[in-house]
Amino acid sequence: MDKRAKKRIEGLRTKIATLRKKLAGAREQADDPGEAKRIEAEIAQCEAEIAKLKA
Repeated sequence: MDKRAKKRIEGLRTKIATLRKKLAGAREQADDPGEAKRIEAEIAQCEAEIAKLKA
């Protein structure tokens, strides 16, 4: 894995942590029912990209 991939993975992990906090808030305050699903999809997309970069 090169330096650029490691940096990208680090950024994605930070983004996932932020999204998980947003997801917890979206579940607690259900103003927009589609928001939780959108955040879950974005987390899954980031995790998939991390897996792709590690491969």
